[in-house]
Amino acid sequence: MNSKELAQIATQAMQEKKGWDIKILGLQDLSVLTDYFVICNGNSRVQTRAIADFVEEKLVEVGVNVARREGYNEGKWILLDFGDIIVHVFQEEERTFYNLERLWGDASSISVNEGY
Repeated sequence: MNSKELAQIATQAMQEKKGWDIKILGLQDLSVLTDYFVICNGNSRVQTRAIADFVEEKLVEVGVNVARREGYNEGKWILLDFGDIIVHVFQEEERTFYNLERLWGDASSISVNEGY
């Protein structure tokens, strides 16, 4: 399974758990770190953790395990590193503060709407 397909699985999992303002940043030409960032917002610690858990569950189902998990206990910014994709699940205030879309402004960006 390629990294674009993994990003799509993560996106669908975010949508199922009502994540919002979902974006995919393509970093293939900008970084050796990863191919894609998949970013979304959740409304609370409970929701961000539920989104992160479900994304991980769906990717494990296709044989991709998380290499690193950060921020899970606080739930303000949860990072899941799957190698080819890195998933960021934010509460709105944290996302606004860190503004990954601006930081990685040269990345291609796809806004994901319901039904993607």
